[in-house]
Amino acid sequence: MPEETLLTPGSREASPCRGRESGRRRFWHEGASTSISFPDMPRRPIMTYRRTYEFSISPSEMWDTIGEVDQFEVWWPWLEEFRLEGDTLEEGAVLHGVIAPPLPYRMRILIELARCEPSRSIEALIHGDLEGEASLELRPRGVGSSVEVAWTVEMMQRPMRAADRMAHPLLQWGHDRVVEITVAGFRRRLGLAD
Repeated sequence: MPEETLLTPGSREASPCRGRESGRRRFWHEGASTSISFPDMPRRPIMTYRRTYEFSISPSEMWDTIGEVDQFEVWWPWLEEFRLEGDTLEEGAVLHGVIAPPLPYRMRILIELARCEPSRSIEALIHGDLEGEASLELRPRGVGSSVEVAWTVEMMQRPMRAADRMAHPLLQWGHDRVVEITVAGFRRRLGLAD
């Protein structure tokens, strides 16, 4: 997200302002004591997620399971038309698929693996009906693993952008439930309890 310039009263140097994230833009001018806000300026339709999950298998076992890309559609019930361009999860590989959640829309995406460190991490760029970045970090935790997943994506389809403008909290809630169900499916794939 581009940063705005914020001039604080009495200063001649600009400092970053992230006012757009709240849906309001704020501008300061030299000598001002209050900000001007534009409450009707639309917020960008961005979905953000960050969560850490615990698993009772090692990072290398976790990596091996994640690497079974032919099983993705089994533990992710909303993934369709999945294919991998490349041999395995490695830098430069590209994953293609359609996300079809239980809502009246489908999102075609392409995920480019920008950085992969086996048993440690993945950084990816997301393109298509969603645009953004994602990461996955595996860490040893006792006899198991701690897995942090995070992404920030902007919805590109007009109907999704409009729905987000009207009901962002509801869309975020639905997104988070889909992720929880996906993780539960992955745990079942591993033979682990929720």
